[in-house]
Amino acid sequence: MGFSLTSAKSPLDVYSVNVKTGIVDRWTESETGGLNTANFRDPELISWKSFDGRTITGFLYKPDPVKFPGKRPVIVDIHGGPEGQSRPDFMGRDNYILNELGVAIIEPNVRGSTGYGKEFTKLDNGFHRDDTYKDIGTLLDWIATQNDLDNGRIMIMGGSYGGHMTWAIAAFYNDKICCALPIVGMSNLVTFLEHTEAYRRDLRRVEYGDERDPAMRAYLEKIAPMNHLDSMHKPIFAVVGKNDPRVPWTESRQILDKLNAQGTPTWFLMANDEGHGYAKKRNQDFLFDAEVMFIQKYLLGQN
Repeated sequence: MGFSLTSAKSPLDVYSVNVKTGIVDRWTESETGGLNTANFRDPELISWKSFDGRTITGFLYKPDPVKFPGKRPVIVDIHGGPEGQSRPDFMGRDNYILNELGVAIIEPNVRGSTGYGKEFTKLDNGFHRDDTYKDIGTLLDWIATQNDLDNGRIMIMGGSYGGHMTWAIAAFYNDKICCALPIVGMSNLVTFLEHTEAYRRDLRRVEYGDERDPAMRAYLEKIAPMNHLDSMHKPIFAVVGKNDPRVPWTESRQILDKLNAQGTPTWFLMANDEGHGYAKKRNQDFLFDAEVMFIQKYLLGQN
């Protein structure tokens, strides 16, 4: 039987197992740039109670406690989808954040994630959208109970729907974070549904609700980060692709312009040759360097 496998210590590789003897053969050796991956740390499965008593889980990656003693700053990295799922995975560039900057990383699976049954996947649909924001809010409270995590230094980030969640946490839990990094995220689900490519619109309405319905439109406007600017004072770094057919780059620009006007520190990066996420290595490298600069300045407080 052939299979592929990835872990915190190994990129995706191909294996086979003899089902009679149990002998496993490895067929490929992915490039790791000469890094000793044996020193990478496996994540810890964590869980916490959300606002309604439901158990939410995620994965916590910790820096080496010998190299980085004391309470560690935290990045909460929220997956997209919303029907995505964070799983123990090879962290790639993020190993620099763990092993060189000493920042812990939490990847939560809020309600709406796949892998936990159909009921769980549907818990965020329609009028329950902001329940996912509350899942992260209770995670921030959980971080405050941990002896080795610093709840005074928390950064929120994510891409696509995770970018929307990042905008939302920056709006509704601004006092519990120190900065945010939304990547190709939606700042208002109404304007997103109106401007995403037409071939995607009906599918997304099943998930988020139909913005043409007056009651749903009023609800989506009520929870839109775009409409809670007065709460957003912590630094924000928005990343977009100019050719994004899913989440138009204007979703970030429309909120940044108003945040700038009220004095909120903002960074903005737009790649003219990218779409929904950065695919070209030179752009990925530039983005990661910029992320590190943002982390050093606003999460770690380095000049």
